[in-house]
Amino acid sequence: MPKKIALLFAGQGAQSVGMGRELAENFPLAHNLCAQADEILGRQLTEIMWNGPAETLTTTSNCQPALYLHSLAALAVVRQLLGDFPIDCAAGLSLGEMTAHAAAGMFDFASGLKLVQKRGEFMDEACAATLGGMAAMIGGQENDVRRLAADQDVDVANINSPGQIVISGELAKVEAAVGVAKEYGIRRATMLNVAGAYHSRLMESAYRKLGEVLLEVEMQIPQFAIISNVTGEEVDTLPEIRRTLQEQVTATVRWYDCMQRMLARGCEFFIELGPGNVLGGLLLRTQKGLNVMSVSDVESAHRCATQMRAVLA
Repeated sequence: MPKKIALLFAGQGAQSVGMGRELAENFPLAHNLCAQADEILGRQLTEIMWNGPAETLTTTSNCQPALYLHSLAALAVVRQLLGDFPIDCAAGLSLGEMTAHAAAGMFDFASGLKLVQKRGEFMDEACAATLGGMAAMIGGQENDVRRLAADQDVDVANINSPGQIVISGELAKVEAAVGVAKEYGIRRATMLNVAGAYHSRLMESAYRKLGEVLLEVEMQIPQFAIISNVTGEEVDTLPEIRRTLQEQVTATVRWYDCMQRMLARGCEFFIELGPGNVLGGLLLRTQKGLNVMSVSDVESAHRCATQMRAVLA
C-alpha cells in the first residue's frame, strides 16, 4: 500500500528575520521565486524577510506574503531534490491554508501572492479600526472555554489541541476573560502579543473585503485534498473553497480537527513547510510516533528529501 503524505503550511507567528534567505542563496529555483515575488508586489519583500527589522516583518501585510513565499520556496526545493512525489492532502494554519491551496494548484503563484497581500492589508486595517486582543487558554476543556467566551462576549479563535484554545475579541473583554478563567476550570490564561483580534467578529471588515477579492481570483479544483480550517473537513468545490477562505478570517480555526482528519485519511508522513516547527509539534503531541519533518532551510530540505526517498523506495 502506498504511503500517504500530508503537507502542513505555517501560519502567522512562525516568521523570523532571515527566513528563506539560505534557500534563495543555494537554489536558483528559490532565488527566482523570491525575485518574482518582489516584482509582483512592486516592493522589496525579501529585504524585509532577510534583514528585518522584526517589527516590520511582523506587520500582517508583510508577514503573510513572507510566509507564503518561504513555504512555497521550501516545497519547490523539496520537489527539486526529491522529484515529484504523491501528496494525499494538505492543511495550513490560518494564512497557511492559502499557501496550501497554491501548492495544490488552485491558483498560480502570482495570484495567490496578491491575494495573501490583500488579506494581510485587510486584516491590518481591521486591527487599526478596532481595539482587540487574544489570549491562550491552557489546560481547559473546549466546552468550558466556550462557556467563558460566551459569558465574556468574546469569540473562540483557535482550537489547536484539546488543552490549547485561543480566544479573541475586544481587548477589555479578553482581559476580563483572562481574569476569571480559573473559575471555569482553565489552568492558565495568558494574553498574546498580537496586533488585534484575529478570527473574531472584529475582523468583519476584512471578511467583506476579502470576499470581493476572492470572486475576482481565477481558481482551479485543487490537485489534492485541502482540509479547511473552518470545517476541519475536505473542501471540494470552488464555491465552497471561496466561502471557507472568506469565513476563515472571522471563524474559529479548527486546527485540531484538521489534524484529526488527516490522520483519519491514513496519513503517516507529514512535511511542515516554512519557518519553525510549531505545527509538527502540535501533531506529535496529538499522536506520538508519527513521521514529521520540517523544512525551512538547506539542511532540513536535504534531510527531508533523504528520509522521503527511503519512504518512497
